[in-house]
This record gives sequence, structure tokens and C-alpha cells, in this order.
Amino acid sequence: MTKELEKKTNDDLIKMLSEKRMALRSFRFAVEGSKTRNVRGGRGTRREIARVLTELNKRAKTDKK
Repeated sequence: MTKELEKKTNDDLIKMLSEKRMALRSFRFAVEGSKTRNVRGGRGTRREIARVLTELNKRAKTDKK
């Protein structure tokens, strides 16, 4: 997954980040409304968000140097 993120542009990463955040939000509402039984499904989405943020922060640090 990290190799795929390295190949994407900053705009693509920002778009992916917003999509993942929306997915996490809808997942949380589904859990509260008891529409889903997989209560651990949000873990993967949170990890993907963290990976995207890590890649964006890494790029920001290398651009400053």
C-alpha cells in the first residue's frame, strides 16, 4: 500500500484522504444505528487515513529542505 501511495500525486492523496474520512464518518453512523455488525471495520479505514497523512507529511518535510 505504501508503494502505491508514493506513486500518487499530492492532489490524489488529498482526494483519497477526504474519501476515507467520509467513509469513516458513515461507518461510525452505521455502527451507532446498528446497521452493521462488523464493529472492527473502522480500524482499517483509520489505518489507511494514517498512511495517507504520513505520506503527505513526509513529502512536506522533504519539500522544505
